[in-house]
Amino acid sequence: MTLNPQPTYPSLGCYVLKLHRDALPQQRQLRGRLEHIATGEGFEFADAEALVAGLARHAAAQRNTPAEAARPPLDPAL
Repeated sequence: MTLNPQPTYPSLGCYVLKLHRDALPQQRQLRGRLEHIATGEGFEFADAEALVAGLARHAAAQRNTPAEAARPPLDPAL
């Protein structure tokens, strides 16, 4: 198997969405936290508009950051 050097969905575009216990997505009431997997950076949001705005802002910043700088530092103990 050959890995694609330019994947359709690169890991720098991976996020974890954590919904708050009081969120009611079925009623379009979103509240929670979004975390970027590669850097660990994240932000809290209180509604869908804030989620999309924060995601767009973070993704744009990641596109302007060199790939090496976006990676978390290696733990020397490993």
